[in-house]
Parts: sequence; C-alpha cells; structure tokens
Amino acid sequence: MKVSLFITCLADQLYPEVGESVVRLLHRYGCEVDFPALQTCCGQPAFNSGYQDEAREVARQWIRAFERSDYIVSPSGSCTGMVHHYYPDLFQAEPEWKAKAEALIERTYEFSQFLVQVLGITDLEAKFPHKVTYHPSCHAMRLLGVREEPLALLNRIEGMEFVELPRKDDCCGFGGTFAVKMADMSEAMVCEKASCVCETGAEVLVGTDMGCLMNIQGRLNKEGKPIRVMHLAELLEEGVKAR
Repeated sequence: MKVSLFITCLADQLYPEVGESVVRLLHRYGCEVDFPALQTCCGQPAFNSGYQDEAREVARQWIRAFERSDYIVSPSGSCTGMVHHYYPDLFQAEPEWKAKAEALIERTYEFSQFLVQVLGITDLEAKFPHKVTYHPSCHAMRLLGVREEPLALLNRIEGMEFVELPRKDDCCGFGGTFAVKMADMSEAMVCEKASCVCETGAEVLVGTDMGCLMNIQGRLNKEGKPIRVMHLAELLEEGVKAR
C-alpha cells in the first residue's frame, strides 16, 4: 500500500519526530511511504483569517502535491479537517478544482483514523507502563468524527493505566489564529484544560494534534507541572519498541 505523508507546518517545523514516528509505524505495517516535496501549508491559517483568495492559492498547491497519491496520511485532525470540510467550499466557483479536491478527500486520513479504518489495526502489541490521559482535539472530533479511533489504539496497550480527562470535549484554547486574536480568552481556556490534566494525576498527556499539545504543554511548563506530552504516534512507537 502506497501512502503519502502530509506532515503539516507545525510537525515539519517544530515536531519532526512526530512525522518520523508516523512513518516508522506505517512501515511496520507494510506501507510504502513517500513525502511529496511540493507540499506546503493546507491554507487553514489564511482561511481562518478571512483571506480566501490566498487560501485558494495555497490549497491548489496542496492538491498538486498530492493528486497522484493513493492515500494521504497526516498527524493532524485539524489540517485533515481543513481539506475535508473547507476545500469544496473554497472551490465552489471552480468546478475543476472542486472535483480534484473531492477526489483527494476520499483518500486523506488523520493518522489514527487510517490505522483503524483502513489498515484495520487496533492492537500494535505495544507496552507503555504509565498513567495516561487523552485530549481529543476539536477539529478531529467535530470535523472528521474521529472519537473512538485513538481510544481503540490506546486501550490495547499493555501495562498502561488510562484515566479519562475531565471535561475532555472542551477546547484547549489554541484554535490557531484564535490564540493570537483572542489571547486573554485563549489563556483562560488553556488554564482550565491544564487544571483538568493535572486533576487526573496522569504522568503522560497524549493527543493527535500538535497545535493543541503545544498549547497545553506550554501552560503545564509555565506552571512547573512535570507531565510528559506526546503525540499518539510517538507513544505508540515507544510502546512498540518496549516489547
């Protein structure tokens, strides 16, 4: 099975180890992974800021980069959600580009979604003897409907104690440009989220979007809380190596 990695801006520039974990796990299950060098941002920051013409131009480049890919897999529900939900609207007046976008949507998956729905994998035979809580990101849940897939993977890990996060469906306050435009509100939201994480007594916070995790980790670090923050792919890979 041929898979193209859609790395996202945050993972590419700040958390390349997340992409590396995704690739190594996909290789483990027989996927041939490539990295289209033409890929750029999906256009979400421009789109969220109201710059639709600029977002369209970036989206065209994204489509050009992946139009020959069999499957596209990303470690971000947010960026994947942008492609799934907003590309058709962006190209409403351009039928040719809308058709290209819709063809790609059917082949574009968030990482946990791809493992569970396409590869049919829930048990990676991983071992991770730590107390873990999980933050479900807004876009993965609300744009893609990804709710059970990360939990299906986490629940099969040997030795792990899973603790549900209080008020788990609440936003962490990042929201990309929201954190810049509404900084005070964003800070209040992440303070509440960090408090909920600490309430669990977990050693590790895991999630599927580095934007959310970066935001929460920043708050935890500021408060001096020694809680490890990991992308799901990193935790799964570490667990597989521990066997």
